[in-house]
Amino acid sequence: MSNFFDSGLKSDCFGCEACVQVCPVGAITMKRDSEKFRYPEIDSAKCINCSACRRVCQSQKEIPENTHEKYAFGGHIKDSVVLNESTSGGAFSAIAESWCKENYVIFGAQTDGLSVKHSYITDKKELAKFRRSKYTQSVIGSAYSDAEKFLKEGRNVLFSGTPCQISALNAFLKNKKYDNLLTVEVICEGVPSPLYIDKFAEYLKDKHGSDVESIDYRFKNRNKWDFEAMQVAFADGRTRKKDRWFNDFWVIWLNHLMSRPSCYKCPFTTTERSADISLGDLWGVHLYCPELYYRNRGASLIVCSTEKGENAVREAEKLLDGHELKFTDALKYQSPMRKAISENPKRDEFMEDLKSDKKYEEIIETWSSRPSFKLLWSKYVWGNRQKVFVWNIKNKFGKG
Repeated sequence: MSNFFDSGLKSDCFGCEACVQVCPVGAITMKRDSEKFRYPEIDSAKCINCSACRRVCQSQKEIPENTHEKYAFGGHIKDSVVLNESTSGGAFSAIAESWCKENYVIFGAQTDGLSVKHSYITDKKELAKFRRSKYTQSVIGSAYSDAEKFLKEGRNVLFSGTPCQISALNAFLKNKKYDNLLTVEVICEGVPSPLYIDKFAEYLKDKHGSDVESIDYRFKNRNKWDFEAMQVAFADGRTRKKDRWFNDFWVIWLNHLMSRPSCYKCPFTTTERSADISLGDLWGVHLYCPELYYRNRGASLIVCSTEKGENAVREAEKLLDGHELKFTDALKYQSPMRKAISENPKRDEFMEDLKSDKKYEEIIETWSSRPSFKLLWSKYVWGNRQKVFVWNIKNKFGKG
């Protein structure tokens, strides 16, 4: 199988950075391309041709078949404060709280302005750093080598990331099995171009007269039915929210116009997973398990691919409200666990517009669209009536 260092194809690089950390002479650095995605670059003057980078390259990875019967769970954390701070149901926090009892280190993605970076904490009181949605590929930094150091010291390590990052960690560790390592992946649907985020932030700065400090892509607005709004925080302290159905970012991203090239051929979008535990939104909750809807405050899907993962989740269930689900039912509504996203045939055309001198408004005028009346009716009229009905049923039987 080909790898990025032999093919040079951007679709062969997932930006996992394992090659950077495995290089024994520091000959590899990550450089941004015109779309602002990061790719490895080798300094030929330093390279000793050891091929360590090729051995960990994720483009040639085949996920081994996992014969462990998958245990699936749906629900949300009981702690209302943590739930409100979490993107969906707060399952990651529950797992971290229950698994990390002593001598532990927790790795996760942390927002750093408009960027995201991997870091670690040694106190569960700092878990809030890893909450909230990011929708930006994190800079791994030295996370893999740091995790290996802690593992060898005998510390309990919980490592979270995207599927390609978890697979990269395993490759960096030479697929050695550590009893003191628990891996948790997010069920990923691709990462958007940082160039779009930069252009969007520049537009907002011009419009509102202040730098964009952070973006919460899926803010839980407890004063509305549908919590999936985008909230932008400005340096002057102001915030602005925009409903997802009128949000140009969501329209363009969900149309697969600006994802990383490798996301369109992602080998990790199968039922076989590299991580012990996979976490995602409980899509389809109102259809096959409406009792878990919980007033639209968020619900998590947890899928266990290893016995270690299942044991960790069963322990975490003490902190969760929910129940076991049929994996086959959950899989119907989790397309990233079945197939990679399809590349929009107009992606190159869109990216050329994005890289041009065109203003953000011009690009949106061409590539975004407003929701149809049918969609708005289904989400805000029929959908809300359905939610009210479900909540009334739950309250009637004392489950709310």
